[in-house]
Amino acid sequence: MVRRLREGIIACLWAALAGVVASPAWAFAAEAQGAVPEVNKPWWFWPLVLLFFCFILGIIAVLAGVGGGVLYVPLVSGFFPFHLDFVRGAGLLVALAGALAAGPGLLRRNLANLRLALPVALIASTCAIGGAFLGLALPTNVVQICLGATIVFIAVLLATSKNVERPQVKAQDAIGRALGMYGVYYEESSREVVEWKTHRTLPGLILFIVIGVMAGMFGLGAGWANVPVLNLLMGAPLKVAVGTSKFLLSITDTSAAWVYLNKGCVIPLMAIPSIVGLMLGSFVGVRILAVAKPKIIRYLVIGVLLFSGIKALLKGLGIG
Repeated sequence: MVRRLREGIIACLWAALAGVVASPAWAFAAEAQGAVPEVNKPWWFWPLVLLFFCFILGIIAVLAGVGGGVLYVPLVSGFFPFHLDFVRGAGLLVALAGALAAGPGLLRRNLANLRLALPVALIASTCAIGGAFLGLALPTNVVQICLGATIVFIAVLLATSKNVERPQVKAQDAIGRALGMYGVYYEESSREVVEWKTHRTLPGLILFIVIGVMAGMFGLGAGWANVPVLNLLMGAPLKVAVGTSKFLLSITDTSAAWVYLNKGCVIPLMAIPSIVGLMLGSFVGVRILAVAKPKIIRYLVIGVLLFSGIKALLKGLGIG
């Protein structure tokens, strides 16, 4: 009787899954017709594959110094049979989980600055909500083309940008002074207290409008864009820019993630193994970082991003 009950439950789960798969939102398409997953595969097959895939992704993300979301969305949408809406929803939660885990420690060490983060977070999170609605409203092929172009741009940005550890800011502008965008932190490597302040605040805040829209629209997180703007444009030290960027993700991605949750675009069987795999991989990546050569990994990631960006472009154009 227990065996029959178990078989009945499994049959009901598959029937429910088939209903989800048949809906336009899921579109489990390997082909344009919308293929469904093979029924002979057990229910745990794709979650297990995602767990191992995201474990490797977490290691690479730490070694390359990029967030997990910027690798997760293009690679999973390009090589897994999941609809882009669900991949973007899971991608936001992946980036959000890492940010929430790191946020308290960064704030405690003054590497994430609230006065720097909050005005930026207000702008970026508001625009991320609009970006999420825009991404869900546009046709999938249009979003795929925009995603591909963005990923290629990120790869070029990573290849060409050179972060400055301590930018020279001679005089703070009036907006930065009014918003209190200055502070101090303790640099453990040189055992000194570092004072910093920002400049070119208005152009930086304007750029965060674009960053917020892109974060919500593509589910990438925004660490890849936050750091160059905070460091190279606004003049925050590199460690403060990285720490504040990580903290920002916990606010910006939460705003966009609620939209995807409300629209039913977050599936636990995708999101949970992705988050667990990425966080476990991050722990391993931190240990490997001590002996690995990050420059080689960085160029590997740039190559992977270029490949996945071109693949997303071709997929959106109906070529690949």
